[in-house]
Amino acid sequence: MSDEYDSPWKVALERYFPEFMEFYFPGIFADIDWSSGYDFLDKELQQVTKDAELGRRYVDKLVRVHRLSGDEGWVCVHIEVQGEAEDVFARRMFTYHYRLFDQYDKPLASLAVLADTSPGWHPDSFGYELYGCRLRFDFPAVKLLDWESEIDQLLESDNAFALVTAAHLLTKKTQGKPEERYAAKIRLIRILFARGWDRQRILDLLA
Repeated sequence: MSDEYDSPWKVALERYFPEFMEFYFPGIFADIDWSSGYDFLDKELQQVTKDAELGRRYVDKLVRVHRLSGDEGWVCVHIEVQGEAEDVFARRMFTYHYRLFDQYDKPLASLAVLADTSPGWHPDSFGYELYGCRLRFDFPAVKLLDWESEIDQLLESDNAFALVTAAHLLTKKTQGKPEERYAAKIRLIRILFARGWDRQRILDLLA
C-alpha cells in the first residue's frame, strides 16, 4: 500500500489552523487577532484557480484572518505534500497569488510547507527579467526535513502540528519497514495518552 498524505494534512490544517500558524510561522501567528476568528474560503480559491494549468495540487487553502492592527488580511496557505521536488511549484505559488490579488484586491500572504524528501530543494521565490522589466515574488517556506534531527523534541511539544510533523517524518523514515513503523505508531499513541488530553483530541490527532 502506498502512503496517503493528502487527507490527513487537509483535516489537520482545518482542525488546528491556529496551531499550524504558531508552529510553522510564529511571527505571522503573533500578528493575527485570533479572537476575531478566521474563515476558510475554499470556494473563492477554487473559483480563481480552476482553469489554471498548475500541475497536481494537494492541500491548498485560502484563509481570511484579521490582524491585531485592525486591518483585514488574507493568508493563502499552500501545503506541499509531494514526495518529490516539483519544478513548477514556485510558479504555481505566484499564479495563485496574482490571481487572488487581481480578483479580490486584498493584501495576501502566500505561505508554503515543503514536505518532500529532497534536502536541496527549497523554493521560496519566482521571477523573471526581460528588456529591463523585472519581476520577483518571494514567499515564506518551511521545510519539514529541517526538523528531522529533532523528532524527540517534536514529540515532547503540546502543539498539534509538532506532532503532525513528527508523524509525517516518521512515516517517510519507515517507508517499507513495517516493524519500525508499528513501533513508531505505538510510541505516538503512548505519548498522546500520556499528555492527559481529552479522549476526542487524542482520537483526532491519532486519525
